[in-house]
Amino acid sequence: MKKDLHPDYHEISVVMTDGTEFKTRSTYGKAGDTLRLDIDPKSHPAWTGVHRLLDSGGQLAKFQGRFKELGL
Repeated sequence: MKKDLHPDYHEISVVMTDGTEFKTRSTYGKAGDTLRLDIDPKSHPAWTGVHRLLDSGGQLAKFQGRFKELGL
């Protein structure tokens, strides 16, 4: 097998959005680094069932105005 072919696999800390922390092994960063998640299963709409619609440039308001009479 070729020498230095694989990345360094070491232990890191992962901090979830609610502040809970766990240790795992990864190729991310250096040994002892901390990975802070912006989104995780506790906050992602796919797992929580809570969906928020973001109105960028008035598109949502335009859609709601156009289809108001249909009840969409």
